[in-house]
Amino acid sequence: AAPPLAALVEPVVVDTTLAEVGLATAPVPAPAPEVATSPDASPVEVALAEAPPPAPEPATPPPPLSAATLPGSALLRYEVSSNKLPFTVKGVFNWQQNGSAYEAQLSYSAFGFSRSQTSRGTVSATGLAPERFADKLRNEVAAHFNYPAKKVTFSANTPDVALLPGAQDRLSVLVQLGAQIAAAPERFPEGTALSFQTIGPRDGAMWLFTVQGSEHLTLPGGELPTLKLVRNPRQDYDQKVELWLAPTLGYLPARIRITEQNGDAIDQKWLATE
Repeated sequence: AAPPLAALVEPVVVDTTLAEVGLATAPVPAPAPEVATSPDASPVEVALAEAPPPAPEPATPPPPLSAATLPGSALLRYEVSSNKLPFTVKGVFNWQQNGSAYEAQLSYSAFGFSRSQTSRGTVSATGLAPERFADKLRNEVAAHFNYPAKKVTFSANTPDVALLPGAQDRLSVLVQLGAQIAAAPERFPEGTALSFQTIGPRDGAMWLFTVQGSEHLTLPGGELPTLKLVRNPRQDYDQKVELWLAPTLGYLPARIRITEQNGDAIDQKWLATE
């Protein structure tokens, strides 16, 4: 029989679920200083290009990202609930970085069953550069980032995909998204869009988040000021992903809620930091 945890973290439809949100969730490209809307534009340049222009001045260059704009190493615990299940699931996000390399693992457990996702790579001038992303339930499937060949290969033998500048995986994207905002929060007013090529264990997709504004949350671990972002469904059967980033947690996720087209939802809330 399928483990009960699968109801929470198995991919439900197209390309998003709790475990995928990097839990799991959305957003792309990278450097092209000339035209912010070109296919090679960076996430910050895309955000600046799509945001309402405040004045007829040329946009200033985005601030560089480094270990200083990334959150320090931490272990975050979460309570995960669903309207489909009468119990909660334990979630743990273990983030480690030393300024030049990083490793992140998100794991879920309930009734002796578990699932984990792992991302590891380097820290570059533009943030995280994933090298390997793995998803393990019963068996492990992984994506490998080949930067010299500009492609991603998959252990599941699915077709390779072109590797775009600034690409992330479904776990690193959460940290990269927060690092972009932490570098210059004032550059991300309500309505700003951030987009990333996001690699999963078997394929890749473009994920887009829109800044919704500040919200104060009451969570199992206490009260936190947050910045809410939303990834709306792009096509039939896509899921809506709501993401709350907490400045006091280094802009790591304080809450993630995923809602399916039929109204079923998964809600992950911060419990504690170690």
